[in-house]
Amino acid sequence: MHARIALCPGDGIGPEIVDEARRVLDAVAAAGGHDLTYGEHLIGGAAIDAAGTALPADTLAACAAADAVLLGAVGGPRWDDPQARVRPEQGLLALRQGLGLWANLRPVAPYPCLSEQSSLRPERLAGVDLLVIRELTGGLYFGTPKERTTGPDGRRAVDTLVYTEHEIRRVVALAFRVAAGRRGKVTSIDKANVLESSRLWRPVTVEVAADHPGIALDHMLVDAAAMRLITHPAQFDVIVTENMFGDILTDEAAVLAGSIGLLPSASLGDDRRGLYEPIHGSAPDLAGQGVANPVGTILSAAMLLRHSLGLDGEARAVERAVDQALRDGCRTRDLGGALSTAAMGAAIRERLAVDGGAASAATGSR
Repeated sequence: MHARIALCPGDGIGPEIVDEARRVLDAVAAAGGHDLTYGEHLIGGAAIDAAGTALPADTLAACAAADAVLLGAVGGPRWDDPQARVRPEQGLLALRQGLGLWANLRPVAPYPCLSEQSSLRPERLAGVDLLVIRELTGGLYFGTPKERTTGPDGRRAVDTLVYTEHEIRRVVALAFRVAAGRRGKVTSIDKANVLESSRLWRPVTVEVAADHPGIALDHMLVDAAAMRLITHPAQFDVIVTENMFGDILTDEAAVLAGSIGLLPSASLGDDRRGLYEPIHGSAPDLAGQGVANPVGTILSAAMLLRHSLGLDGEARAVERAVDQALRDGCRTRDLGGALSTAAMGAAIRERLAVDGGAASAATGSR
């Protein structure tokens, strides 16, 4: 198959980790006889420096024309003034909105061989395999100028949390469809005891659940969910929640994996084109040192293969190769090891092999 992939390395460690993920994609393509072409485009702080905007029009156009987008990270101390008119994060938010990507999928499945890296006792990690589906284009992070204001004296600010039934229904329906292929359980997280938006979220979720009688549904307030995610994480299968709650809870879930550098994500919309990125930030203190962990970005590339290119076998091969590398003791600095970014990427590629025309990995399951 032929596919066009837009690369948006961004800032900080972004170029280093995206390069390693591209090398893995190239290895998969070579093994499976696929033709992948790339274009590299500016976003975030790098785009502000070059073009005065966090998302240049040509970047958005190129991403819209691609089959998938692979992104590194945006931001850094050079652009860290919260009062600045243009900020790197605006580029990422605008890209998600411009591509119509309304659902963010963030899987969390700790590797048993890394249990010592987690802050939790190993027994609490047993059986943990959850997926957070975060609504991505509504809530506090978006709004019209009237819904996001600062008073004339600069001492009062307003962000309005707005959700429509349509926005809620489509992301919840996705959660139920995904749960049907997993363990058949959806946990909807809200704050219905306080927020009007959650009082809409909950009944719409119940209505969607009625169309999926084989899937179990429970509701949980976000503060209780934050606690249960640490004390009883194995109870969760598919979590669905609004934008800000999902952002915070998935960063918390990085504790389960042992490093935020391990976790991937996929942002999806109505068609197969998606945006794929690790959940971590640009880590400017590590930039240029060659020590960043590329695993989250490489696993994001695996999600790209699965969701946008329909290459599930190749995606599973990459995931098994990552698992095998970790089980063989390959570690970057954040995992207590000494491998460089490039060496970790190479270790994963070395564990990819050809099997019947598709890329597969050395034996071992996760």
